[in-house]
Amino acid sequence: MTVGTQIRTYFDGTWHEGDVMIMRAADHGAWLGSTVFDGARYMEGLLPDLEAHCARVNRSAEAMMLKPGVSTEQMVEIVREGISAYSPDQAVYIRPMYWGLDGDQTAIVPEPQAGFAISLEVIPLAPASASTTLTRTRFHRPTLDTAVVNAKAGSLYPNNARMMAEARAKGFGNALVADATGNVAESASANVFMVKDGVTFTPIPNGTFLAGITRARHLENMRAEGMEVHETVLTFEDFEDADEVFLSGNLNKVTPVTAFDDRQYQIGPVTRRVRELYWDWARSAA
Repeated sequence: MTVGTQIRTYFDGTWHEGDVMIMRAADHGAWLGSTVFDGARYMEGLLPDLEAHCARVNRSAEAMMLKPGVSTEQMVEIVREGISAYSPDQAVYIRPMYWGLDGDQTAIVPEPQAGFAISLEVIPLAPASASTTLTRTRFHRPTLDTAVVNAKAGSLYPNNARMMAEARAKGFGNALVADATGNVAESASANVFMVKDGVTFTPIPNGTFLAGITRARHLENMRAEGMEVHETVLTFEDFEDADEVFLSGNLNKVTPVTAFDDRQYQIGPVTRRVRELYWDWARSAA
């Protein structure tokens, strides 16, 4: 699926220009869904948390019963080689991925050997003024006993897609999603934070959603700044009572939320400060 422009693809040990074909019709990933991926970012000449994203795609492969064939260190170097074709003023989405090639005698279980590729594509960051709105959805996040929620797996995304489609049909930009017990887990596309009386809260990881790398970076930055932030159980009522809400994801780092159903929010000082702290950290870590 082409989302951005100026695509480059790493496959079979070399970089190719364009969105080249990487998967066969009989590959396990093509017809039985054993695909995992991760997403990193290149912007302003920076590659924040690249190593963490490369390490996570290898953990995701293992959770999918695949053997990652490229070490974290090798992957970082491959990405750096591929990204050298772009200029520092371009924002590039970096997507390493694995997929099953063959199945066992039942075809259901993937053999450990996996295909590997990296896709680079120019996708601009949303402007700092961009925001979104949230609504409830009837769909929930799965649990580890029903889905591979401990991986960033392609097979999880049809559920996210129907959450997002339902939200858009209601006139909202995204969905605030519950876990299996009815507490807030995340949005349909990113982790979520809320602020009340200057204190920040985010759902505690409970095995139903992927606690993101950018989320962890925000937590670290906020605590280093002396800001009060808690991982805890949160309800929809907590979000209705919040002063600020923002999303955290790799694609845009911080996305302010201006409404949750009928509740309206301002883009507040904590949201703005979290964005500033992220960019201060990214530039200082270069």
